[in-house]
Amino acid sequence: MNKILTKDQILQADDKRTQEVEVPEWGGRVIVKNLSGNERDQFEDSIVKGDKRDFKGIRAKLVALSVVDENGKRLFTFEEAKQLGEKSARALDRVFGAAQKLSGFTAKDMEELTENLSEGQSGDSISG
Repeated sequence: MNKILTKDQILQADDKRTQEVEVPEWGGRVIVKNLSGNERDQFEDSIVKGDKRDFKGIRAKLVALSVVDENGKRLFTFEEAKQLGEKSARALDRVFGAAQKLSGFTAKDMEELTENLSEGQSGDSISG
């Protein structure tokens, strides 16, 4: 794979990936997609506030950006993440994990997002 890509080839490349995730707590399956670069930036920006981190709703935020219908249209707006956060933590964890993998969040990425947490900082102490 030594081919040098053109601008058009990059922009036309289908790099979307999805995975169906069984969520027994919700009575069925959901389709989870990988985030676009802009969506990942939006997600990270909602967590990182200068030198502080706001973890309120982290699972629900990622799930809201990642769960789609059969046509690839998001089921939730980012603003609906708070409502989604009221759902089962176990169910959210299952979908969150799939979304992390599909979007290429590494252990190092999550460590960087959470690096100040061990210094006594909690998500409840930061305004969002």
